[in-house]
Amino acid sequence: MKVGIVMGSKSDYKVVERVEKTLDGFSVAYETHIISAHRTPEAAAVFARSAEEQGIEVIISAAGKAAHLGGVLAAYTPLPVIGLPVLSSTLDGLDSLLSMVQMPKGVPVATVAIDGAENAALFAVQVLSVKYPALREAMYTFKANMEREVLQADASFQEERA
Repeated sequence: MKVGIVMGSKSDYKVVERVEKTLDGFSVAYETHIISAHRTPEAAAVFARSAEEQGIEVIISAAGKAAHLGGVLAAYTPLPVIGLPVLSSTLDGLDSLLSMVQMPKGVPVATVAIDGAENAALFAVQVLSVKYPALREAMYTFKANMEREVLQADASFQEERA
């Protein structure tokens, strides 16, 4: 199992690094590339067309500003593409988010929150878990741990207030 992570520029790596860390926590392999939808469109097409042959099963596309990278990749591959809008100084990432979610019919890009790196990785793990039962079990464990942490935080909060 492998995730392809593509970022529009090196400046997006501060967000993408959190994707990698989350995937590492689930022992999911990945490869990370810098490919621009606008400055290297042919490279984007080549990557998307060959991703399946390279063993990639899900693509995460991180981009800011115009953020068309996910849509360009999705146009060239049947693999699921997860859009990760990156906060930009121009419109606080809203430009990136809208560029990703306003895809035309037939070219879906599942999109997470602005700078939602962990959720992009978790969604990729959930997609992969359909095929890999060990990942599904790991997601059950992850969710149980998350629940336990919240309940412990509540108990601690209640004790502080008493």
